Amino acid sequence: MRPIRVRIGVLALALAAGLAAPGTAAAAPPGATATVPAPTAEELRLDGDVPREILRDSGFAGAAPAFARGLGRADSYREARRVVVREGSALWRRAVDRAQGRGPAHGALSRDDDRPLYWARLAMTRELRTWEPRFGLDQPQRAALLDELERTSRGQTDIRVPRGDGARGKGLKRVLLTGFDPFTLDRDIRISNPSGAAALALDGAVIDTANGPARVETAVFPVRWRDFAEGAVERALRPYLPGVDLFTTVSQGRVGKFDVERTNGAWRGGFPDNENVSRTETVPVADPASQPQWTTTTLPYAAMTAAGTGRFPVYDNTSVTEIPAGSTQAVVRPNGPTPGSTAREGGGGNYLSNEIAYRATLLRDRLGLHGTLPGGHVHTPVLQFGAGNTDPATGAVTDPEFVRNRLDIVAQVRAIVAVAVSAPAPDRS
Repeated sequence: MRPIRVRIGVLALALAAGLAAPGTAAAAPPGATATVPAPTAEELRLDGDVPREILRDSGFAGAAPAFARGLGRADSYREARRVVVREGSALWRRAVDRAQGRGPAHGALSRDDDRPLYWARLAMTRELRTWEPRFGLDQPQRAALLDELERTSRGQTDIRVPRGDGARGKGLKRVLLTGFDPFTLDRDIRISNPSGAAALALDGAVIDTANGPARVETAVFPVRWRDFAEGAVERALRPYLPGVDLFTTVSQGRVGKFDVERTNGAWRGGFPDNENVSRTETVPVADPASQPQWTTTTLPYAAMTAAGTGRFPVYDNTSVTEIPAGSTQAVVRPNGPTPGSTAREGGGGNYLSNEIAYRATLLRDRLGLHGTLPGGHVHTPVLQFGAGNTDPATGAVTDPEFVRNRLDIVAQVRAIVAVAVSAPAPDRS
């Protein structure tokens, strides 16, 4: 995922040591009070016509009201947590089933669409964020419930990969793939993210490769700086990387092309996220004293770019932006960073797609898997509406070309994964 100016113009458990995941909070004593948070900037977009239309035309409009009724029946924190886990997990499975053709479609929106999951999740988080239960609910408890809802409804607790090194390389190959929510919604609230659509289409799928079958497990991440700073990526991926044969983070990138990003940088460039928050700083990770400025892909990029995987070309993107050692000015290096330089952009820019690639590959390295586990980042083409449907103010939420583009991108992600699983790892000598 790239900031729109780049994307359109050219788009305590953290690392091995870890930030701790929020613990399960005990119920607050009767009569405890807490300020009820207001909806976030991201949740407030639900009040527009487009989100309501997407939810209605996909059959997902009832998810949040049903969730609210379940919360209303909860008479304790423990019961509320059960409701959150049940309904969050059910939302993820429902979105995956819809994308993969299981069960009724419930609406005119095409099954491949990732947006119903995004808007239904936001409707549920808004219900939970503003819920005033009969029992006391303090701020840490509400935050823990929101965290459970985020993780379960994003597939992060639904990953089925054997844990431990002993599971790797035996029989069925295991692939871990991640996608992202839609973003830049203030520019065009109709936006879909093909990486999220790919995650829904491929979760649990078994694909044929030249090296035999491979099962893909997926999860989706938010476009929010704060979640990444709190260790969401590391917490979700760390238990599973030792048990997979390949991983790739995926996001939306440039118009008309796929990119395999060779190098990732330790820098946040400040482009606003889905909460309209900016961050310009070094990527915050655990143990910053040992933090490198750059990490590299171990995906078989030569094979991935040479294979005929679909209608979009696939590039080995080696460019970065750095401040060379001894300098104060940033320069573009088309062939990767120079020794001792400071990162300003990886191949995938300096937004959250670069950051998830940096975090995932740094985690790989801190787990001692750099030489044995292929992993890195793939940028998809920008998902575009049809030629007559480009005005966000008056355009339709979908059209045949929009659907065709998304289906083609998802199919090519699947083909690229099949090539990557089959190919030898790149020579890193």
